[in-house]
Amino acid sequence: MQIRPAETGDVPSLMSLMVGYIVDFYRQPDPGPERLGAFIHHLLQHPEDGVQLVADGDAGLVGFTTLYCIWSTLDLRRHVVMNDLYVAENYRGQHVGEMLFQAVVRYARDRNLGPIQWETAKDNLVAQALYRKMGGRPSRWIHYELD
Repeated sequence: MQIRPAETGDVPSLMSLMVGYIVDFYRQPDPGPERLGAFIHHLLQHPEDGVQLVADGDAGLVGFTTLYCIWSTLDLRRHVVMNDLYVAENYRGQHVGEMLFQAVVRYARDRNLGPIQWETAKDNLVAQALYRKMGGRPSRWIHYELD
């Protein structure tokens, strides 16, 4: 299994994985191929806006994570926001999530970025177990949102 930045040739497989993440896993509306493709292509063309790392195995892409960098006024550094980490269902339990997470840590450290931040659903106990195993801990900050 190789963890690497997404490339243009990955777009069809990455779109399929993202539909699995958005529609099948989180039960959200399908964004459609135009919006999804535009999103992936935007990140490929503008890595300063974000980057996607993919897990590439013998069967092709089996997982991905999307990262964004944001500035923190508290410590005046860019922090890494891991917006999502997803592994195809038939590859879970094979340490792919751990490999993706370790690649996120390397990405942040190689670029001398600040802390890595992420969130997961309150009921996603599998993800929470992975994040604890990888050394993550709940933040002292409370997450809010407004539609």
